[in-house]
Amino acid sequence: MEILDHTAVELSEKIKRGEIRAAEAVEAVFARIDETEEQLHCYVTLEREKALERAASVQAKIDAGELDGPLAGVPFAVKDNLCTRGTLTTCSSRILENFVPTFSAEAVERLEAAGAVIIGKTNMDEFAMGSTTETSYFGVTRNPRNTDHVPGGSSGGSAAAVAAGECFAALGSDTGGSIRQPASYCGVVGMKPTYGTVSRYGLIAYGSSLDQIGPLTKDVRDCAAVLEAIASHDPKDSTSMKREDTDFTSALAEDVQGMRIGVPRDYFGEGLQPEVRDAVLAAAETLRDRGAVVEEFDLSLVEYAVPTYYTIAAAEASSNLERFDGIKYGYRAAGAQSLHPMYKKTRSEGFGAEVKRRIMLGSFVLSSGYYDAYYLKALRVKALIKKAFDEAFAKYDLILGPVAPSTAPKLGESLSDPIKMYLGDIYTISVNLAGLPAISLPCGTDKEGLPVGLQLIGDCFQEKKLIRAAYTYEQGVK
Repeated sequence: MEILDHTAVELSEKIKRGEIRAAEAVEAVFARIDETEEQLHCYVTLEREKALERAASVQAKIDAGELDGPLAGVPFAVKDNLCTRGTLTTCSSRILENFVPTFSAEAVERLEAAGAVIIGKTNMDEFAMGSTTETSYFGVTRNPRNTDHVPGGSSGGSAAAVAAGECFAALGSDTGGSIRQPASYCGVVGMKPTYGTVSRYGLIAYGSSLDQIGPLTKDVRDCAAVLEAIASHDPKDSTSMKREDTDFTSALAEDVQGMRIGVPRDYFGEGLQPEVRDAVLAAAETLRDRGAVVEEFDLSLVEYAVPTYYTIAAAEASSNLERFDGIKYGYRAAGAQSLHPMYKKTRSEGFGAEVKRRIMLGSFVLSSGYYDAYYLKALRVKALIKKAFDEAFAKYDLILGPVAPSTAPKLGESLSDPIKMYLGDIYTISVNLAGLPAISLPCGTDKEGLPVGLQLIGDCFQEKKLIRAAYTYEQGVK
């Protein structure tokens, strides 16, 4: 078995048994990157020398018995909106093209404390605004399953790197499906935890009430191990939750006997690709065969999720991105003679078209004449969506549906029609609006061989149920 064929947990076991050295794993990953990166473009920044130094340090601790966790020695990638001390963190933007943080995100710190070896920063949609990883200032990322297609977004670089063997696992961020949708398109596992489970300290904010960091991995076992490593209460993040139930690997059991799973009829209507529908419903049957009680129900307000999400997310983005003005850090336009022209020139040159579109939309819905008509109304609908999920979880343990209406579109198709791209988030954004956990895992392919993703949604703090059901499904189809 080749080194790159192992999952993260399998690799760590072999490193701890002395069968593979951590440096060998890093070298194997960089050998794959040398082969495929020119075509795929999963990374913005690679740190070969730092990674090899880190591998040697981790190996010494493993040999001394100081590191024995399930991720010790494993090469990881990190999305480029998570701060990393001493390594470029650009948000795939021009305005932060030269930004080197003096600190690391809490999730990155916890990953390194578990013995992970970070090899680089992955490409993404600029400031996480997009669903295809085509809005990056540094160029597009391609889907390893078919390079004519997008990998999804905004964590497309992370998902593509895992799928291509350019790392063993990766961190992404999910504001409206940005972990789950690229996981679906690239045929890997991706999880968005309950809001507040993973510290957002060091994550460059897009929509602060929606953003959450999570893992992209080869299988469910790896997903549980990574989530267990990065979940923590963090006093540096006021939205961070104190939880006692973060031993997520304990949920890795094949047991859905009696588990009640609801399938929303609203998710299977017009606009859903038939092959996606068939694959997801077949996955529901697999869980039914394993003992789950699966039934259809009506989940209201689905059609309001997209406008609600884009109103709130754009409003928060316009506020969060105000800090990028050419004064404190990042890109500054040349030639401006005074302050306000410098702001205008810097932001005009430094932000891409999609980011500008969302800043303008956010500024509009927050303006005095439209605040009540749009932003306040969106907040009210957000509360109603949460209430609809609460009612559903009074009857069901989990909700099952597709991740996206279709498999990965071809490069260039989505950018020509932003509204169509926004509608592609219809099944994922409600989860962020309600602060819920959800997981995406592969459940088949379409006629072109592109992966189809199955989404399981849980109630707040019910990641263990998600992991148990996802693991049971995964084992059932192996």
